[in-house]
Amino acid sequence: MFRIIEKEDLGNKVYGFVVEAPRIAAKAQPGQFFIVRQGEGLERIPLTIADFDRKKETITMVFQVVGASTAALSLLEAGDEVTDMAGPLGLPSEVENLGKVVMVGGGVGIAPIYPIAKALKEAGNEVISIIGARSKNLLFWEDKMREASSRLLVATDDGSYGHKGFVTTLLEELIKTEDIARVWAIGPMVMMRAVVNMTKPYGTKTIVSMNPVMVDGTGMCGACRVSVGGVTKFACVDGPEFDGHEVDFDLAMKRAAMFKDMEKEAMEAYTARHEGGDCQCQTK
Repeated sequence: MFRIIEKEDLGNKVYGFVVEAPRIAAKAQPGQFFIVRQGEGLERIPLTIADFDRKKETITMVFQVVGASTAALSLLEAGDEVTDMAGPLGLPSEVENLGKVVMVGGGVGIAPIYPIAKALKEAGNEVISIIGARSKNLLFWEDKMREASSRLLVATDDGSYGHKGFVTTLLEELIKTEDIARVWAIGPMVMMRAVVNMTKPYGTKTIVSMNPVMVDGTGMCGACRVSVGGVTKFACVDGPEFDGHEVDFDLAMKRAAMFKDMEKEAMEAYTARHEGGDCQCQTK
């Protein structure tokens, strides 16, 4: 039902799939996510929609292998089928003509920032995009981001490509010298926190996309709760996008760390099953 049309190895255990998903593609909007499961006995994981094509009835997912579920997904090839996909879920990005906006994508966060940048540009905004990673070999989709942007800036921590340093340095230079109406930042939690800490003194509204642990994705379980402005919100139904200046990142990072041991155990169990030939992760 969810057949993989194209598989792309983006490096550093990051993969991109173009998947047949007519119902999801028909309703998908930038900023929304879906939940995917591969094989029996593995968890359902949320992934932000990286792109969609209504005519071809496809959506694009990008993920990095960090645990059992993503490891199982990475074994699939073009022509294989993903076990389950549900979506689109969450609220879409607020796309309007704001003037000049900045999109900040860090690491795998480059993928979900792409459709938002594209939609904002189509809405008439001047879109300045900043993408960053630890080194050049970890960057991807530079051409796609350049096409979706009015200007594209690149930063690498080690200086192997583009600006040497963090995305926040480039962003602060823009905020100091240009009239920036809004910032979107998607990437590792520590990167999003650094962006909002930098923009807050300037009063530049900054939107972040929260991707905590989810179970059902419909607001029933409460696993994805985040504190926004001192109020408990559910990322699956109230987000995934929130005003970054209101997000309690310290709490969010503590909650994410709670599951590290469980994730490690799940990966060890998956590896043992896979090596023993008992894994059903490629069940169609």
